[in-house]
Amino acid sequence: MLDLTVLILTKNEEKNIEKCIRSFQGIARRFVIVDSFSTDRTVEIARSLGADVYQNPWVDYATQLNWGLDHTDIDTTWTMRMDADEELLPELVREMEQVIPTLEEDVKGIELRRRVIFMGRWIRHGGVYPTIMLRIFRTGFCRCEQTIMDEHMYLTEGRTVRLKHDFIDKNTKSLEWWIGKHNWYSDREVADYLDKQRQLESEDAIRPKLFGNQAERKRWLKYLLYYRTPLMRRAHWYFIYRYLIRLGFLDGKEGLAFHFLQGYWYRFLVDAKIMEQQKKEKNDEK
Repeated sequence: MLDLTVLILTKNEEKNIEKCIRSFQGIARRFVIVDSFSTDRTVEIARSLGADVYQNPWVDYATQLNWGLDHTDIDTTWTMRMDADEELLPELVREMEQVIPTLEEDVKGIELRRRVIFMGRWIRHGGVYPTIMLRIFRTGFCRCEQTIMDEHMYLTEGRTVRLKHDFIDKNTKSLEWWIGKHNWYSDREVADYLDKQRQLESEDAIRPKLFGNQAERKRWLKYLLYYRTPLMRRAHWYFIYRYLIRLGFLDGKEGLAFHFLQGYWYRFLVDAKIMEQQKKEKNDEK
């Protein structure tokens, strides 16, 4: 067993939380659930699996995650951040068991590869796989950046290593739920767009860097390229880039649904809401 605490944020995750916890196959010493007052059986299921459950009102993802790091008495050497709809592959479990105890003291963080499963299919193209994410870190040496959207974990000191195997993002909820979630995300994206200059100047945010790590490069592409292309048109261009140039069409019918909804419909919805906000501001000035 690893000296590891797994921190999971939840809100009505009764369909996902059990498979998430069981995917660790007993290698984690402790599971901490920070729940935003679920109204389903999430808390009951988590406690039945031995997890410690805390509840805290939702503000935003970064605030909730940092609250969990600060207020749940984590005293293990390592902490891991997981979402309830994610799970470890058996190969990653074995790799973690083998590698983590051998790491040198200056290694403060471990990056993992995320594999997205949509409608039962692994989305391998369109620039979606692999997404590299800092998910395991020495306790006390990592925070979540305080941004409105696309929050990343960052180390306060030390270096990272990267494991070879994947964890998977495999939500078992309906497409209707997925669309509703992305409609909610789009409101956060609009706020992120309006707040982008402050975030570019913030000292505790991931800095945009074209030739940096994946998180820095994605931040550069989003803030300094995508946001500077014409409103409404950029969703078209982005979908063409993902589906044709980055070979998203190789992901089959499920891939078409994913790349269209996540890479076109969602981005177009964000732009429509930005346009709505801009018109509102102009009218308010009159």
